[in-house]
Amino acid sequence: MPTYTPATKDMDFVLHDLLKVSEQDIPGYDELDRDMTRAVIEEAGKLSANVLAPLNKSGDEEGCVLENGVVRTPAGFKDAYDQMRAGGWMGLDADPEYGGQGMPYLMNCATGEMFVSANMAFNMYQGLTHGAYSAIHVHGSEAQRATYLPNMVEGRWSGTMNLTEPHCGTDLGLIRTKAEPQDDGTYRITGQKIWISAGEHDLSENIIHLVLAKIPGGPEGTKGISLFIVPKFLVNEDGSLGVRNTVTCGGLESKMGIHGNATCVMNHDGAVGYLVGEAHKGMRAMFTMMNEARIGVGLQGFAQAAVAYENALGFARERLQGRDVTGVRNPDGPADPIIVHPDVRRNLMDQKSFVEGGRAFLYWGAMMIDRAHRSKDPAAEGLISLLTPVIKGFLTDKGFETTVLAQQTLGGSGFTREWGLEQFVRDARITMIYEGTNGIQALDLVGRKLGTDGGKHTMAFFGMIKDWCKQNAGDPAFDAAFVEPLKTASKQLQQAGTFFMQAGMKDPNAALSGSYDFLHMMGHVCLGLMWGRMARAAQDALDAGATDRAFYETKIATGRYYMARQLPMVSTHLARIESGAEPVMALDAANF
Repeated sequence: MPTYTPATKDMDFVLHDLLKVSEQDIPGYDELDRDMTRAVIEEAGKLSANVLAPLNKSGDEEGCVLENGVVRTPAGFKDAYDQMRAGGWMGLDADPEYGGQGMPYLMNCATGEMFVSANMAFNMYQGLTHGAYSAIHVHGSEAQRATYLPNMVEGRWSGTMNLTEPHCGTDLGLIRTKAEPQDDGTYRITGQKIWISAGEHDLSENIIHLVLAKIPGGPEGTKGISLFIVPKFLVNEDGSLGVRNTVTCGGLESKMGIHGNATCVMNHDGAVGYLVGEAHKGMRAMFTMMNEARIGVGLQGFAQAAVAYENALGFARERLQGRDVTGVRNPDGPADPIIVHPDVRRNLMDQKSFVEGGRAFLYWGAMMIDRAHRSKDPAAEGLISLLTPVIKGFLTDKGFETTVLAQQTLGGSGFTREWGLEQFVRDARITMIYEGTNGIQALDLVGRKLGTDGGKHTMAFFGMIKDWCKQNAGDPAFDAAFVEPLKTASKQLQQAGTFFMQAGMKDPNAALSGSYDFLHMMGHVCLGLMWGRMARAAQDALDAGATDRAFYETKIATGRYYMARQLPMVSTHLARIESGAEPVMALDAANF
């Protein structure tokens, strides 16, 4: 049976030693002292470990069931959902005007990590609600916010995104769902949406669907898309629930993983819908949901890796197999624990260095979101926009890879259901696909984000790394282990960007063929920066006389591993990019 113990000590290190959250000039951050953040994290950790984690395996095995149009979630999910509601976790960072606690988004990410590691499928119900809440909060009318948000913040009502259709996914300009305007100002929504997470379930009293559709006569393509609120139950003027709307679940997908979450086919048969924002301007509102969702999916990638690593480490410490080649370590037993073997150490160090680096990267990104929104900082807005596809794409690619490494640590046991690692692998796999496949994230990064605002935010990113390297140079040991490797990797990343500009002018495929490699290059550089910063923070703590020297020394050693064994992958990706489009595009379609 798999276990889950929240990494509260490392979370505390990232928040306070690395990010120094309470010292930031972001509104609300002055309240994030160690006592406050520890209290929140400890309570969320208890809920995660004691309530959500025990339901993860059973929820996977039982799955969701559709009966007479109603989806029944696995046993225990409703009670867990009610406990989440009672604790106010669904409105942790929501607007106090609508019943939220108003905490920074960073704290939502920190608690969200634990909820996802404990039970990813369960957490998706509230995760989708948060995205729908955000879209209505930003783009909805005052009346819409007053009607829907208090109940969504409380968790009485949940939310979804209805985007994909059977014939189109990423190319939303091809959607066929139509919205016919009515005399009373409402619209009648007709069409089918697929792969709708949490589309129908028995956890909340109402489900607020946000649906993309086209108003007849509007512009072609994405310029003609509008966004609509389509509630499962219509809401009366006094706020009570009215009649059932004509939006129904037509089926559940049979999936590889996340069995505890209902992934639905949703049929809109002339359902009553309410326009959000302006007609034909739905893409802007949709991206409020999508960008938040992409950060959340990046979190899912590393959070599944984190719980998988925890279980792999526990197994490696206890499993007896073979003898240490340098000398017997367990003389009273028939063999030594497998953690003594170099290849198992390599496997575990790959996992540990990614999980801890990924945590720092995601929390740093969440702090940028808070700075952008709370401080109205355009530089932070530009930087997090640049890094969003990297957070989503890199953390989920490497997160899945890490769950596989964890499974490998267990050998044959990792292939059985009893130990739970195969579930982490299956659940993590979807993160590379939904909310825009990672290939789409790479195209977004190279085709759009690098050149946004004349490349200003990209140059600011490189400038930030250059400044850090200058500020932290001078210690020969630190330079060799952290500064020089990061400086080299940053220059190689810039070299790849230069190649795109030069070769891409002649042949766009030269840039697009290397976009996936560029995303991974940038991901490694970001984690290299995080490890450099964490190593410096750890060394500062040691110099200040920290009592837990082992923790900080371990942090530095793990950072050295990443810089020596993972960051050099940047040069491999550069070589692939500079090979150009010819190797990728050489075959005619008929010759595959």
